Amino acid sequence: MAGGHSLLLENAQQVVLVCARGERFLARDALRSLAVLEGASLVVGKDGFIKAIGPADVIQRQFSGETFEEIIDCSGKCILPGLVDAHTHPVWAGERVHEFAMKLAGATYMEIHQAGGGIHFTVERTRQASEEELFRSLQQRLQCMMRAGTTLVECKSGYGLDLETELKMLRVIERARRELDIGISATYCGAHSVPKGKTATEAADDIINNHLPKLKELGRNGEIHVDNIDVFCEKGVFDLDSTRRILQRGKAIGLQINFHGDELHPMKAAELGAELGAQAISHLEEVSDEGIVAMATARCSAILLPTTAYMLRLKQPRARKMLDEGVIVALGSDFNPNAYCFSMPMVMHLACVNMRMSMTEALAAATINAAYALGKSHTHGSLEVGKQGDLIIINSSRWEHLIYQFGGHHELIEYVIAKGKLIYKT
Repeated sequence: MAGGHSLLLENAQQVVLVCARGERFLARDALRSLAVLEGASLVVGKDGFIKAIGPADVIQRQFSGETFEEIIDCSGKCILPGLVDAHTHPVWAGERVHEFAMKLAGATYMEIHQAGGGIHFTVERTRQASEEELFRSLQQRLQCMMRAGTTLVECKSGYGLDLETELKMLRVIERARRELDIGISATYCGAHSVPKGKTATEAADDIINNHLPKLKELGRNGEIHVDNIDVFCEKGVFDLDSTRRILQRGKAIGLQINFHGDELHPMKAAELGAELGAQAISHLEEVSDEGIVAMATARCSAILLPTTAYMLRLKQPRARKMLDEGVIVALGSDFNPNAYCFSMPMVMHLACVNMRMSMTEALAAATINAAYALGKSHTHGSLEVGKQGDLIIINSSRWEHLIYQFGGHHELIEYVIAKGKLIYKT
């Protein structure tokens, strides 16, 4: 094919590489400043991978005479890596806006849950919904995320709780992975809640004896690809012992451990995750000091969810303590009926204001460290030669505007590119 390159982005005011030396994550002092080029251009090949990044005049000389399918003049603009949303629940049916009113009137998450709302309400509606209906709503939600700059998103099942509905959700996620432009990391979350009529031990037995063997079989014959296993480790849901059993069995069939821990009560979930070699643990509002140290030592990433703490008025996760101890901190939107937010720029803003993260820490947490949390930081999360061409172009001369302008991403983000393909343009 003539030229062999599909995309030239030229003369950007700033190109935020995030990493420049192939780092798989950024922690401690590496977060003080990010790799940024001024007055630079970037080339993505037809294969969707980055071929060159450098000063605009150097790139111009290197590629003079080449033909490109698309050239975008980025004068006065910034190029950043596509954002990575490390924790979402985007496949569900039913409407829970009424619960928001209940929460505003003072009801707690667990009070709503025990009154038959929360997860159980969504489970009933999701069980009734057709696969096509679930796919259409997922497609719409992923489109909204993508317009807010997300190019790689973790998608959980977990509103089925029975094998049939969990598989239905995973098939919907698989279809999205195959048909849509956004990158997807699929998570089996059958242990999101204990189904009505079962104890936690019975639910764990069902998952271990029935769900996971079926997933292994479907994975082997190429029908469904699942990357991660998740459990809601919480008082009144899955205790530490049941969580351990499910996660160990998931790991044994090749899934990365990536689970909900220490959210509403201190459960020693962080210590468990570090011991089991978890890739990531989410929430951690109630994590212990020992758990933080254990996660740092084990290089187990912390996926913090500023939207959830904000909307449920929970104690904020101790991001500063984690960062100071060397934990790999990532961010997620926790998009779900209980925390309805598609926007990683808003998540980064909340992380800075409410969790006292710096803007460089927040951007790293929504790019390279979120990719690390999904086991994908070798291909995603930074702009480096050889990595996938997932990037966003913002209409501003400084990248910080993406975080600084709260709710301003619709006007700021001009282009979203995934695998070198233009997937959104304002």
